Amino acid sequence: MNATEHKQKYKPFSGVSLPDREWPNRRITKAPRWLSTDLRDGNQAIYNPMDIATKLEFFRMLTKIGFKEIEVGFPSASQIEFDFVRELIEGGHIPSGVTVQVLTQARPELIDRTMESLAGVKQAIVHVYTATSPTFREVVFGMSKEEVMDMTVAGITQIQELAAMQPKTKFSLEYSPETFSQTEMPYVRDVCNAAIETWTPKKGSELILNLPATVEACMPNQYADMIEWTKRNLITRDNVSISLHTHNDRGTAVAAVEMGLLAGANRVEGCLFGNGERTGNADIVTLALNLYTQGLLPGLDFSNIDEIVETVERCTGIPVHPRHPYAGKLVQTAFSGGHQDAINKGFKKRDPASFWNVPYLSIDPQDIGRKYESLIRINSQSGKGGIAHVLESAKGFSMPRNLQIEFSGVVQKRAEEKGTVVSSKEIWTLFKEEYTETREPLQFIGQTLFAAEDNKSQGIQLDFLAYGRQLTVRGMGNGPIDAAVKALDLHVDVQSYEEQSLCKGSDAKAIAFLEMTVNGDPEVFFGVGIDANTVTASIRAVFSGINRASCQGKLKVPSDYGAARLKIA
Repeated sequence: MNATEHKQKYKPFSGVSLPDREWPNRRITKAPRWLSTDLRDGNQAIYNPMDIATKLEFFRMLTKIGFKEIEVGFPSASQIEFDFVRELIEGGHIPSGVTVQVLTQARPELIDRTMESLAGVKQAIVHVYTATSPTFREVVFGMSKEEVMDMTVAGITQIQELAAMQPKTKFSLEYSPETFSQTEMPYVRDVCNAAIETWTPKKGSELILNLPATVEACMPNQYADMIEWTKRNLITRDNVSISLHTHNDRGTAVAAVEMGLLAGANRVEGCLFGNGERTGNADIVTLALNLYTQGLLPGLDFSNIDEIVETVERCTGIPVHPRHPYAGKLVQTAFSGGHQDAINKGFKKRDPASFWNVPYLSIDPQDIGRKYESLIRINSQSGKGGIAHVLESAKGFSMPRNLQIEFSGVVQKRAEEKGTVVSSKEIWTLFKEEYTETREPLQFIGQTLFAAEDNKSQGIQLDFLAYGRQLTVRGMGNGPIDAAVKALDLHVDVQSYEEQSLCKGSDAKAIAFLEMTVNGDPEVFFGVGIDANTVTASIRAVFSGINRASCQGKLKVPSDYGAARLKIA
């Protein structure tokens, strides 16, 4: 790109001068009013617009989430849009307390059709817009400021007259100068004040001034300046709400809304997961959960986020990105070993009575209907902490640290061979194959404990196979493990022993871990045993450690092992 051509091609956004701006020092202290425009703006942005049945399913989902204001369509644009509004009204699908909104251009025949679609509704918002920015005025419509002003006043007057003919319906008006963020601020002031004067908002018949970034053309702070400037320059603020409808052309729609709320707006329009024309509308899911993570109740329920994602994807045909904030399938999932270790430690140290504070997780996954077990996924980038967390979540035991380090190498090797994620089921299978299902050279059968005559030592009788040959040996020690090691007489020493309960996903009740060395060498071998009987679990761990040391060539168990041993029939 030629630098000179670029400078001549794009004009910097100037914004509005507001040196005494107040919004940067404010805080959002409560949730705004929410308007879902999924069924209008969102529906215009999909490959195959929704039919009536699909729109009805989507509408019901929106009411279940908690939306009280829903823009349901553009009834003058097509027959199906008109028919859907009629189905909502005639079919009794609009819950009490929910207000439907419809969009129309300020053209007489379109306003007539729009008002016709609302016959019999209990309450509705009629959303009318006119083209106010120079690009739209001059390029698209070839109109002057005066002509646009006249069209605005005439359109609102017509809506007012037709609303009077439906006295049983509670009507409010929404007016949008398109596109607000690219219109000269003095003209925004004049056209908005003309709308207020024409509609004369009062209790029960408010005026909503929607100040849209129909095309996002500036930084969020500049948008907030324009919102604050406009609100200051309105002739009245009684029964007038400021609504925000931002698009995501610059990728900052969410930030623009949050700053716009600081600047004095109290209503937000957008779509679930940011659907909408071009790069989409502001994402209401992200906005609502952003508030939630700051200790504010958003008034919308996303506790079943996966169900909502599935419905939206099916109705719109647009997938939700796996890295989408909060809702993506992978956003609460860690593959990195460092992340996994931090998350695992965070869960262990978390105080349920204190504020949420788990590394890498801005929200408790349970609050959006997800399980802790799915947080850590294992691939070749994963570390010991993540693998330990997966086993602890799935099977209820915590591996000793040194065992975590050793077993992580086993899992990483499998992940590299596989080239994809290793499931928790596969990890458990690998663990058993590596530690509890080794059968050579010694295969444990059973044990019998007995006491020494002085009652100071523990005796044990071991039954097992050595290279397929059944043997029975006895030994004495200061406990079952020591007695078993002495009975086997293979020059191994147990360095540490740990026992835990298995509380998930298995009929076994105990798991035993031990570290052993061979012939005084410092290298350590792990043995693991699982059994309903805690003593049996510990003896199985002894056999596991011996077999693993033998398989790695560090311990020689002679092929004639047992020939010189005392054999007991």
